[in-house]
Parts: sequence; structure tokens; C-alpha cells
Amino acid sequence: MPVQRLNHAVLYVRDVSRSVAFYQEALGFRVVQAFPGAAFLQAEGSSNDHDLGLFQIGAQAGPSSAGRATVGLYHLAWEVDTLAELDRIATRLTEMNALVGASDHSTTKALYAKDPDGLEFEVSWLVPAGLLTDEILDGRAQIKPLDLAKELERYGAETRGGIGVSV
Repeated sequence: MPVQRLNHAVLYVRDVSRSVAFYQEALGFRVVQAFPGAAFLQAEGSSNDHDLGLFQIGAQAGPSSAGRATVGLYHLAWEVDTLAELDRIATRLTEMNALVGASDHSTTKALYAKDPDGLEFEVSWLVPAGLLTDEILDGRAQIKPLDLAKELERYGAETRGGIGVSV
């Protein structure tokens, strides 16, 4: 049976309340279930039972060394449906001092941010399959800085993304 998609992610965090507040403010997630030391959040428009689980391990927890000294997860990526939404989230993450990068992967326009525990995540918009050209597909060989204003002009703020190269 082939995997269809990622259903949810679970993170260990220092402080569940702080992380819940961050993901609510940054990405509009809402709490669907919580108990002491844990919370389950759902993204707006999601049909998943939950999209993100958070488990508190305490303030004494050290930073993740994944990618520097140990193997481990690099980041999670959430997809938005329009470039207008990506732009709104870019502004929000900047205001929160959480935005750490923005890349143009040709078929994907991506923002990178870190949560209060320094765990990295991505928010991206995918060029819709109907707009993919050989030039766009060939462009995946090089990662460039994201010029969101240029992409908004090129594709339009409300063009629905998604599926992209996975068709």
C-alpha cells in the first residue's frame, strides 16, 4: 500500500503552552485536544484529526543537535494554497522574529522559520501542475533566493497552488 501523504507530526518541546501560542499566532493552528504536558493542533482547513502534536519535556532540555552532531529531522513543511497566504505568513513570521530564510526552488516557493525551541519548519506554495513548464522543472537544479513580489506578479496572489510536480 503506497503512502498517500503525511498525516501529522509530533514534536518534543520545552514548554507546551509557549509552543501552542507560537503555532497559533504564526500559522493559525487551533487546539483540538490538550492535557497536561501535551497538545494536539489542527491547521485551518485541515481534515486531519490533528496536524501537530506537542509533548512537553521541560525547560532543562538541550537544543536539538540534529544535522550538526546527530542524525534527526531537519524540518517539517506545510503547504499554503495561495501566494497571498505565503506573503501574509512571511509578514507574520518576520514580525515574530521567526523567519530565517526564503528560497525559490522553482516549482516550490518556500519560507523557513524556527519555533521557540529552535525547531525549523517550512511553509511553501507549489506551482500548480497546469503552469509547470520545462524551464520551471529544469530550474529545480538551482536554489535561488525567493523574490515574493516577483512571484506574486508572475502567478497572481490568488492562484491556487498545490499538487505541482507530484502529478
